[in-house]
Amino acid sequence: MEFKHNPVMLKECIDGLHINPNGIYVDGTMGGAGHSAEIAKKISNSGLLIGIDRDEEAICVAKEKLKEYSNIMYIHDNHDNIKSILENLGILKVNGILLDLGVSSYQLDERNRGFSYLGDAKLDMRMDRTQSLTAYQVINTYSEEKLANIIYQYGEERFSRRIAKKIVEVRKNAPIETTKDLVAIIEKVVPHEKKEGHPAKRTFQAIRIEVNNELKPLYQTIMDAIDVLASGGRLCVITFHSLEDRIVKNALLAASGKCTCPPGLPYCMCGAIVKGKIITKKPMLPSETEKKENPRSKSAKLRIFERI
Repeated sequence: MEFKHNPVMLKECIDGLHINPNGIYVDGTMGGAGHSAEIAKKISNSGLLIGIDRDEEAICVAKEKLKEYSNIMYIHDNHDNIKSILENLGILKVNGILLDLGVSSYQLDERNRGFSYLGDAKLDMRMDRTQSLTAYQVINTYSEEKLANIIYQYGEERFSRRIAKKIVEVRKNAPIETTKDLVAIIEKVVPHEKKEGHPAKRTFQAIRIEVNNELKPLYQTIMDAIDVLASGGRLCVITFHSLEDRIVKNALLAASGKCTCPPGLPYCMCGAIVKGKIITKKPMLPSETEKKENPRSKSAKLRIFERI
């Protein structure tokens, strides 16, 4: 299958990075190289682009797409490890970092990856296929309580208890093997409300987040990314749902020196340190034109931070 990718808010991201042609830039979620291709065009032979992705297929596609450029390094790793990645490369500071969070269009469209509630595929959902934990294991081995909590917390699904109970009930007879099997279970207990979209949407999001550990490290990842920025360097982060956006927002507020002490204290005790400033007081949203041309951009939000 062709690795199709429409980079979200491409111009806004490139403008937001304020690219120095001789600078060092990191695309922490390289994916189909949509954003990376534009960054590569903007930097000189003296500059450097470091592309990171946990999906080996994405790395292969990016290498082919960007083969005309010689100043790109490809790293199969997780952007959560940005500090150690740069340390291993002998790089102390970079001029800009882009994080386009969430699942890629390719991963959703490639039905055998098990990310989509459409079609029929083995329950997988791994962004990094070298890791051991899969959606199959989550669905078939987690306790009813743990499943319910994950579906509620990560999917914000109000029918989480019903779904978890039904999953455990069904798997007593035989393992739940495929996305089609899981969807059938969910459809039995979740009312199909058109305005809410597909009844399995929230559950699939929750399981995907659990499999790929997308939220727990995110706050620290944002702080680490800010720490490795040179003075004047920019961090651009695109989020796609409220859970990850809230984490990013809180991390940027902390990095901007916002005091989190309870009101009324005579002085600050939280140790707030100003590391830079938030460029986007409110997150940037896709244009109406982009939303029409690329429906998957509808929920996107872009936040930008500048290091001092």
